[in-house]
Amino acid sequence: MTTLLSVLLFLYSLPPVPAHALEIRKSIVAGRFYPADPSELRRLIENYVRAAEKTCVESPERMHLKAVIMPHAGYVYSGPTAAHAASVLKGAHVTKVIIMGPDHRIGFTNASISGADAYETPLGQVMIHEDANRLKRTYDIFGVIELSDRYEHSIEVVLPFLQSSLADFSIIPIVMGTGETRPYAAALGSVIDEDTLLVVSSDLSHYLPYEQAVKKDRETIDMIVSLNEEGLGTGKNRACGILPILVTVHLALQRGWKPILLHYSNSGDTAGMRDQVVGYAAIAFYGGPMQKTFSEEQGQALVQLARKTIQERLGIQSEEGESLSQTLTEDAFQAKRGVFVTLNKKGRLRGCIGCLEARESVLDGVRHNAINAAFRDPRFTPVARSEMDDMDIEISILTDPMPLEYTDYKDLLAKLRPGIDGVIIRLGYAGATFLPQVWDQLPKKEEFLAHLCAKAGLPSDEWKQGNLEVSTYQVQYFEEPK
Repeated sequence: MTTLLSVLLFLYSLPPVPAHALEIRKSIVAGRFYPADPSELRRLIENYVRAAEKTCVESPERMHLKAVIMPHAGYVYSGPTAAHAASVLKGAHVTKVIIMGPDHRIGFTNASISGADAYETPLGQVMIHEDANRLKRTYDIFGVIELSDRYEHSIEVVLPFLQSSLADFSIIPIVMGTGETRPYAAALGSVIDEDTLLVVSSDLSHYLPYEQAVKKDRETIDMIVSLNEEGLGTGKNRACGILPILVTVHLALQRGWKPILLHYSNSGDTAGMRDQVVGYAAIAFYGGPMQKTFSEEQGQALVQLARKTIQERLGIQSEEGESLSQTLTEDAFQAKRGVFVTLNKKGRLRGCIGCLEARESVLDGVRHNAINAAFRDPRFTPVARSEMDDMDIEISILTDPMPLEYTDYKDLLAKLRPGIDGVIIRLGYAGATFLPQVWDQLPKKEEFLAHLCAKAGLPSDEWKQGNLEVSTYQVQYFEEPK
């Protein structure tokens, strides 16, 4: 009896055994890209971050960190720039990190997500989030490419900086081969929540002479900061991670994120020769007040609801699928937000009406403004049944408008962010707004403001007088698939 009791006590004292042994993706560049000794690595990163904090840009007020771009070269080359990205992570409430890096070695279409359970660096293990498997099950563009997992360094190199700055988090490691921006953005949008950080692991231009590299990189950085998605998609040798960057810019445009350059350098500034350099940038993306964002699936449900609402008013039978009905019952749609519905016919505006203030639920806002845009926009005749096949519908969900303080028209021009800010102007009883999407048609700030003043019934140069009350907002918008 004593022997049996001893055995039971021994077994009880053993640590729990997992159902299966964890599959760990081991470090492959420790000792080469960064120190393999944990103490030395931790000390090196701390020194880099301490130096970065002395020059790092302050985070904007009432904004929350949504994404960062950081380099993945050896730390002796890119460490000072990567540290600027790490420095803004401190204090951020992040539980899930989506890391997108480029494929350098294998060559494949679509993207690879590790089949392991965790990544390991000298600073410890980081578990892979369950949403990694969800992406692989749901979207054909994600799979497991073992050779990529075995040899690709772009995910691993940024991990120690994240481990040194964030408390408890898991990751979705995505190595991107080739593909289109929108499908990636839509898929990732389905797993981004308020506690998610998006990390792009990318260097900039490669092996150009120093001055030429600086010029090239500054052009690329300007395009990222101005969210110039179209411009970024042109030209060669902008960044090895250009596809992850494009996906992030696309999400930023959708969700109203504001990019800020934290630091730029190249290998000629740190530890390399200047005849052939590699560029590095740290860029942070901030979002507005923590308001509910909607997944791509939810957004498409709202677009379908708008079309169904208009068709029913026109007497067109519309079959509402079970999945749509089920999606529209989700609590998220009961949040009160400003909503606009925009109708375009063969690329031309056919109606646009909405509400800037959060007076009703998103669901009711879509229904009411779909009817208003189709039948009550005073600029157009009511939509006819025969037009519906040529109609494209877009839904914009607004953040709360915030007053924009400015000193004079030059200051106003400097503070407006094309492609990001929706703008409201008021003067007495006159007022008007343009959604951020209008920047696509009026990219010059002066032209944008002139047309906005004219829309309000004011002289087109009224914005120069300094008398306007100006507010800005951002939108998350969804459009029907082309």
